[in-house]
Amino acid sequence: MALYKLEDFAAQSDNTDFDNYDINNFDVYSDVDNDKIGTVKHILVDDSGRFRYLVVDTGFWFFGRQVLLPIGRSQIEYSNQRVYAKGLTREQVENLPDFNDLEKIDYDYEERVRGVYRTPVRQSSLETSTPVDAPPITSDRKSHAHDRNTYKYESEPNLYNMNEQDHQNLKLYEERLVANKSRVKTGEVAIGKHTETETAKVSVPVEKERVVIERTTPSADARNVSPTDADFREGEVTRVGIYEETPDIHKEAVLREEVKVKKVVEQDTVEAEETLRREELDINKDDKRFRDKKRI
Repeated sequence: MALYKLEDFAAQSDNTDFDNYDINNFDVYSDVDNDKIGTVKHILVDDSGRFRYLVVDTGFWFFGRQVLLPIGRSQIEYSNQRVYAKGLTREQVENLPDFNDLEKIDYDYEERVRGVYRTPVRQSSLETSTPVDAPPITSDRKSHAHDRNTYKYESEPNLYNMNEQDHQNLKLYEERLVANKSRVKTGEVAIGKHTETETAKVSVPVEKERVVIERTTPSADARNVSPTDADFREGEVTRVGIYEETPDIHKEAVLREEVKVKKVVEQDTVEAEETLRREELDINKDDKRFRDKKRI
């Protein structure tokens, strides 16, 4: 079965529970003599996402070496950022194969690791740890433990099972003030128009023609007319046209004013205060083995 580093597997998974197991750089101690072994570098999971191994950098015991610790042989304590390797001895670490690359891990490699951890271990010196003894290998279990085609991690629960006692994850919560904005309608402005009437007066000057007849009496000399000039015409009529101006008053619509309607945005700052709660860790410090160190 293929193995993956947890950070690589979680990046392609929607399971957010993986975020609760950030134990990289946790210090690793042996629960046999409480000696520091090294630090956790990676968690290895199988293709179903189940935890199988911790990759431990044994810089304190063997500089430059990284070895695998089955998850069932670990006791994770988040309160002081420690991992206790249950029953792990210096001799076992010496016998474990180096972890160099995931591509080099196969069934034979894991069998070499399991072979080291299958040996009986010494009882823990810590009161909070449970002695880990390798269970007797029955004929059925033995046949599965060494068959590369049928081997299952579940056949060795003492190496790969995670229990609530040894792998507790205490979640601390805090409240944060989140500021969001929502757009709400606070009013409405209606702009319309109506018609008003008024009486308007206008004065238009007009011209009218009238006939003025002036009659004059000639002088004495001008009264005598020769017979040839005297032209008596019966019914002679002179016509003169008379005109006058009449006012032409009517109404027409003209653009008096244009109104433009637009909106402008004014910015304002609103301040608010809330009381936020945060959970802090309470540790019983009577036991000198425990120390509180904030996670990075």
